Amino acid sequence: MSDLETIHTDSAPAAIGPYSQAVKAGDTVFCSGQIPLNPETMEVVEGGIEVQTRQVFDNLKAVAEAAGSSLDRAIKLTIFLTDLGEFATVNEIMAQYFNEPYPARATIEVSALPKGVAVEVEAILAA
Repeated sequence: MSDLETIHTDSAPAAIGPYSQAVKAGDTVFCSGQIPLNPETMEVVEGGIEVQTRQVFDNLKAVAEAAGSSLDRAIKLTIFLTDLGEFATVNEIMAQYFNEPYPARATIEVSALPKGVAVEVEAILAA
């Protein structure tokens, strides 16, 4: 699989399992789910859904840039929330990180996320 490039940046949290921050395949970048970890401390940021969502998008932005892309090149996002009641708040914050045309997206409520966080986002980007 020599046509695959593993993406890593110290500006986003290191992988906490057997996976890469992202993998670039041709002109497409597949970003692993980002949770609200501070990349310097690897600790969950303190605060509610607003703070956590901003950290997630900051982490995703860092991975996108390390891959030579940007959030404006997002094709598809999947957002995982432990409470769909936070959907409107996440939408408001997402609109501050993305420009039209917005990526396709799915938002899914889950019973739990790693480290007890409230939100996780994965992305597929054009390189």
